[in-house]
Amino acid sequence: MSFHLYRNPYGQLVYVSVQGQAHTGVVPVRAFPISAPACGLSLLDADGHELVWIDSPDNLPEPIRVLLGEELAGREFMPEILHILRVSTFATPSIWHVETDRGATTFTLKGEEDIRRLGAQALLIADSHGIHYLIRDSLALDKSSRKLLDRFL
Repeated sequence: MSFHLYRNPYGQLVYVSVQGQAHTGVVPVRAFPISAPACGLSLLDADGHELVWIDSPDNLPEPIRVLLGEELAGREFMPEILHILRVSTFATPSIWHVETDRGATTFTLKGEEDIRRLGAQALLIADSHGIHYLIRDSLALDKSSRKLLDRFL
């Protein structure tokens, strides 16, 4: 890849193509952020048009890889649930107390339809504020967490 990527004084990403054309306010988007986060990344312009496809972001030069990582971290906030500590009620809405990879938190589950299956064992849970929580492998949860989760599935 022979393009350039940098952050301007306003904090926006600027992509400069091999032809020298600059695009301000580009947004990196992973093709498969949950199932294959290290494969396939697209840089989109401010209008959502693809500027460049990157098969393997890990092969990019370190400064570009760091910039993309920072931008994606802010865009892809999705805590992973490690333990379900307790649930206020088995009817919805219910308040969930969980331990995530980012610490303990509490959220409100509006309805059972806010729990979506992603493949065989992965789940995506949307709280009442639109924050998504990931359970990468429901079978890997401890017994009490699985028991609480099963009441909603």
